[in-house]
This record gives sequence, structure tokens and C-alpha cells, in this order.
Amino acid sequence: MSGRAWLMLALATVGFAVNFWAWALLSPLGPRFKDGLDLSSFEQSLLVAVPVVVGSLGRIPVGALTDRFGGRVMFPIVSAATVVPVLYLGLAGHSSLGALLIGGFFLGIGGTAFAVGVPLVNAWFPPQRRGLAIGVFGAGMGGTAISALTTVKLVDAYSMSTAFLITAAVLAVYAVAAATLLRDAPGRTVPTEPLARRLAATTKLPITWQASALYAVAFGGYVAFSVYLPTYLKTGYGLTQADAANRMAGFVLLAVAMRPMGGWLSDRLGPVRVLAGSLAVVVAGAVVQSFTPALAPVGTLAFLAMAAALGAGSGATFTLVSLRTPAEQVGSVTGVVGAAGGLGGFLPPLVMGSLYGAYGTYAAGLVLLAIVAAAALAFTLTGVRASAEGGGREPRAGRRHRTSAGTAA
Repeated sequence: MSGRAWLMLALATVGFAVNFWAWALLSPLGPRFKDGLDLSSFEQSLLVAVPVVVGSLGRIPVGALTDRFGGRVMFPIVSAATVVPVLYLGLAGHSSLGALLIGGFFLGIGGTAFAVGVPLVNAWFPPQRRGLAIGVFGAGMGGTAISALTTVKLVDAYSMSTAFLITAAVLAVYAVAAATLLRDAPGRTVPTEPLARRLAATTKLPITWQASALYAVAFGGYVAFSVYLPTYLKTGYGLTQADAANRMAGFVLLAVAMRPMGGWLSDRLGPVRVLAGSLAVVVAGAVVQSFTPALAPVGTLAFLAMAAALGAGSGATFTLVSLRTPAEQVGSVTGVVGAAGGLGGFLPPLVMGSLYGAYGTYAAGLVLLAIVAAAALAFTLTGVRASAEGGGREPRAGRRHRTSAGTAA
């Protein structure tokens, strides 16, 4: 594998992390804005939700545009465009709910970086290395952890503007570096059809809907826990806010670390097998946790197992995308699948909160998670496996595929 491909992977991963860092700036400050601006719980939730929803849905057109213009063009554009709302929020846009919602809407641009990086990385690597490469790129989702760990501390130590100004400076530096150093893979397939027609064609590919369903469970589960776990631990186990936040950080870091591992295992075992194993672990972990066992050690082990499984499953899903999608449609499919994953994280916290309010326990919510994961497991072992095998054995990542994107092995 050429050193240049690994350099492009490193640049894309850094860009993904930096943009996700910016994308997640408002979430850690939600409680502060709630108190300072006297927001209702719904208004606080709306404030946090707007950039995530815009970033998730925005991946669909941005992915299609990346197919057409390439990551070399789109990464600097997305990064530079994200600088504007970050500066606005830091300097003037944090004094009212309306200003925060406007800034948060455009902050969603940062969340679209995922749909730029996957087709860029995919085209640089042959099929037998794509799982690991895209998994490494996917670890850039740890940018949200950077925001969670630094934003409030910077605001407390300095001022509200500080965290935003630092993030804007890092984004600007990256935009310049990407414009200077980033390159698309030689021989990249460039579609010629109009955007609307390409998006319509994407909806006709079975992999688009298969991967969307699986990613909504795998990555959506990761998003849901990363948002709701502190509340769950504080309410269900009586932990302090700081202790709950630290445990959530451990959950996030393990999931992030396991995403490349999921891709690596998919290169060797096939993504369907890795997805099936991951979903089975989620089912088992959710069932165990539905009994609200003692946090040490059973509850902790259940959550860590689910974190590892959700991270590995997310990596395996995009290995499947990279192997089953035509080269000129990887960005478009990535956009739709990425949107499904981002949006998949919003329903579970709402359901968990509603069920706890109704029954005074989280057991029903965790049983529901187990049922959803079991349904995804059954779908993986039937429809997804049948589609991947094409009538024979599951294709391994190291074999040639007529539909594989980028460089053939």
C-alpha cells in the first residue's frame, strides 16, 4: 500500500475529527444556556438537536457532491464554511435562543464531513484494505469527545468565546492544509449525470437501505448512549454528574477505538459476520442491563460490551458499503447511510425518557433496544447475507468485486 494513501487517510481522519469537534460544540453547553437564558427542557433539546439533524440530512447532498467534485475540493469547502457559524456563535450568537438556533443550523455543516471522507478514503484503498482504512477514518467521530472534554473547561477558565475561537482557528488551519495537501485517488470515477438523477439512482440500490437500517442501529445506538448515558447513570444509579460524565467518556472512547477494529475484522472475516456478532453482543448486553444489575462489575461490563459492539458494527457497516457500492455512487450512498445513523440516535433517548416517566424504570427501554437489535441481527443473517453472497458464500473483502469502488486488488 502506498505511503500516499496512508497520508490521505491521516488527513481525512484529522479533518473528520476537527469538523465533528465543531459540530458538537453546543451540546456540552446546553445546561449553561438553559440556566443563563432560562430555556425550557424542550428548548434546550431543540438547541442541541438542530446542528445534529442538519448535519445528518446534509450528508445526502454533500455525499453526492463529493462523488462529482472529489474530496480534495469538498473537504476544504466544508471546513472553511464551518468556520463562519463557529465564529458567529463565539462572538455574537450566544446571547439569545434565536441567535443560537441560527448558528446551530449552519453549524450542522460540520457534521457533513463524514460524507466527504468515506468516498475519498475508499478510492485510495483496494478492497482487502478498505475495512481497516474506513474504520480508521471513522474513528474521527472521536472529535465529539474532544468537544465534550474541553468546551466547558475552556468556557469556565476563560470566556464563552474562547472555545469557539480555538475551534475556528483549528478549522481554518485544516482547511488551508487540506486545500494544499489533499489529493483524490488517481483514476477516480467521476459521474456525469445530474445530482438529482444520481440521488434517485442511489435509492434503487439495495445496499443503500440495508446499510441505512444497520447503521441506524449501530451508530444510532452509539449516539443515543453518548447523549443519554449520563442521565441514565445519574437517575438509575445515583451517580454524580461528574462520575456519570467520566463513565460516558469511557463508553465513547471504547466505541471509537473499536470502529477500526470492526473494519479490520471485516477485511478478514467479511462484514456480515462481524455485524452479526456485534448485534448479538448488543442484544445480550441490553437484556442483561434491563435487570438493572449492580454497576460493578456486571452493569459496567454490559455497557462496555455494547460500546465495543456498536463501534465494531459501525465499522463493519461501512466495509459493506465500500464493497457493494459502485465507485461513482459511494459518496451518495454514504450520505444516505450517514444520515440514517445520525438520525437513528435521536429516538432512543426520547423513548427511554418517556418510558422511565411512565414506569419509573429503564427496563422497558432496554428490552426494546434488545428487540430492535435482534431484528437487525435477523435481517443481517437473512436479507443482507443473501444480498452479499449473491447466491454463494459471503464475499471476503480481499476478493475482486465488480461493484467495488476505487482500486481493484
